[in-house]
Amino acid sequence: MRVVIGEDEALLRQGLALVLEQGGFDVVAAVPDAVQLLEAVDRHNPDLVVTDIRMPPTLTDEGLVAALRIRSAHPDTAVVVLSQYVQRRYAVELLTDRPAKVGYLLKQRISDVDTFCADLRRVAAGGTALDPDVVGVMVKRARLADGDVARLTPRQQEVMALMAEGRSNGWIASRLVVTEKAVVQHASRIYDALGLPVDADDHRRVLAVIRYLAQ
Repeated sequence: MRVVIGEDEALLRQGLALVLEQGGFDVVAAVPDAVQLLEAVDRHNPDLVVTDIRMPPTLTDEGLVAALRIRSAHPDTAVVVLSQYVQRRYAVELLTDRPAKVGYLLKQRISDVDTFCADLRRVAAGGTALDPDVVGVMVKRARLADGDVARLTPRQQEVMALMAEGRSNGWIASRLVVTEKAVVQHASRIYDALGLPVDADDHRRVLAVIRYLAQ
């Protein structure tokens, strides 16, 4: 899998490249700013882009803007943005138009190399990877803004949050130490409570929950 990295801090950029190469990824470019990131993507047409949100010159949201441009110009390229902080707005901007092949992870997750690489592969395969802390903020806001989420049982809220992270029913069942059938039943009640259409495609059902939380 061909990857382009955008990260202004040299040590982290080199560390990311090393982690991904050891994880079996082919890092074709690693650049320090958003302008070079866009140029590298145009040149290499990678399968996946991993980029920091804050990059020169202003260190605000250049990486996010570049990620949105990449998703528009290269729809087959998966994009994962990294941040030191939780910003719900960033997640909403990334997910609004086409919530697939996208991830928003906190930089602290990189230390869990196996999970980080698995998240990248899931996004590249067409999935979604939202950091648990990001999902937590979105769920908390949904509880305050709409009574539907607040009326879900604690277990249903757990299931919904894990679905929003992009986890499969099997993964959720293992994490919560329940059967996969129980997860499906919880999910069905969640869809009913939130007024979401039931779809045979697990991925699209996850995206439906994300769209609800992003409102």
